[in-house]
Amino acid sequence: MSLADYLSLYAIAAIWGLMFINIFLSIGGIIYILKINNTDGHIPIKEYPMVTIMVPAHNESIVIRRTVLALLDFDYPEDRYEIIVVNDNSTDDSAEVLQVIQSKNPGRKLIVINTDNILGGKGKSNALNIALSVSSGTVIAIYDADNTPEPNALRILVENLMGDDNLGAVVGKFRTRNRNASILTRFVNIETLAYQCMNQAGRYYFFKLCTIPGTNYVIRRSLIDEMGGWDAKALSEDTEISFRLYRMGYYIRFMPLAVTWEQEPQLLGQWFKQRTRWAKGNIYVLIKNFKYAFVKKAGPMRLDVLYFALVYVLMLTALICSDAIFVLGILGLCHVTLAGFSTLLWGMAILLFVLNVLITLAVEKNEFNLQSALLIVLMLFTYSKLWVAVVINAGISSMQDKIYHKEAVWDKTERIEET
Repeated sequence: MSLADYLSLYAIAAIWGLMFINIFLSIGGIIYILKINNTDGHIPIKEYPMVTIMVPAHNESIVIRRTVLALLDFDYPEDRYEIIVVNDNSTDDSAEVLQVIQSKNPGRKLIVINTDNILGGKGKSNALNIALSVSSGTVIAIYDADNTPEPNALRILVENLMGDDNLGAVVGKFRTRNRNASILTRFVNIETLAYQCMNQAGRYYFFKLCTIPGTNYVIRRSLIDEMGGWDAKALSEDTEISFRLYRMGYYIRFMPLAVTWEQEPQLLGQWFKQRTRWAKGNIYVLIKNFKYAFVKKAGPMRLDVLYFALVYVLMLTALICSDAIFVLGILGLCHVTLAGFSTLLWGMAILLFVLNVLITLAVEKNEFNLQSALLIVLMLFTYSKLWVAVVINAGISSMQDKIYHKEAVWDKTERIEET
């Protein structure tokens, strides 16, 4: 067999293996979500703790009003939560928008911290640490500036957290608010439901593993204090803090009934910058924590480290090999002697991929339809290919940061006015 044959077999084996892992997680996720959907998500507790809701915001005047009003509308006891918005070195009219909201809600504890380029402007982790320094809650809740959580979200999250002393954090589900804005947001909506949310549910169902997202979660204040706050170097501060929680012996629960709606990038350039930032952050966390994959005391987080390694190493190399062989074959620069065999396996893999994603959408209202099936096929040959470019770009950028001793920069996702 030729080198192309060996690379083709490697790509097929890796992608089939990863696909079976995703199917396995999807089965667990569907079982878990259907089980949770038969409840209201609430757990009776004797006393509601004081909660500090933190909202890091940089030039978010387009979306911040809608977000803060949604936070003020929680059905959580009004006197038991405060909202701290860190208007982080903004140059737009965010400060004025927030001041108006404060003036119209004089009886509510809404704190606005306006930072300059000396104290602020250093990323989300730094903004969260600033808010932490003036917070009074024993439970911390995080929401991004483009979020509109449902009224019961905070209460469900807090009740689940306080109902189990072994839980360090509880995370909710996020949905795409502007899913119909463009073909890109439709792809993101499917990705969010079929992978980010369903994989969370499956990993929690089978392994009691869950990764904190950047928004819509609650965490015990005492644990944040013990950690010394958020890692200012981590662009994916959510993943990084998840790993630290597991090493401390705590678990993280996924509660899909606590829902927030967020604005996703509508333009490809915005999406590419956002996903590059995520990939850089996850690569940083993977490198920082890979040593714990072989440490028994690290507990269940070892599985998460291996999962991230599979995604960012095995999947990436397999996709690069398969795409390279395909392009070189068309150009007549290489020949795969197993062409018929590999074509059959690729065809079966595509069919299984579409069916798996489509079935996972069936647990969501109005998502299981012919349009979704066509979008899944289209995104397989377009959107999924862009992920390779994102990770390669993130890897190159990470190496440049290391070589030139550059600090990681938080590239804020640009917002678009919604009608």
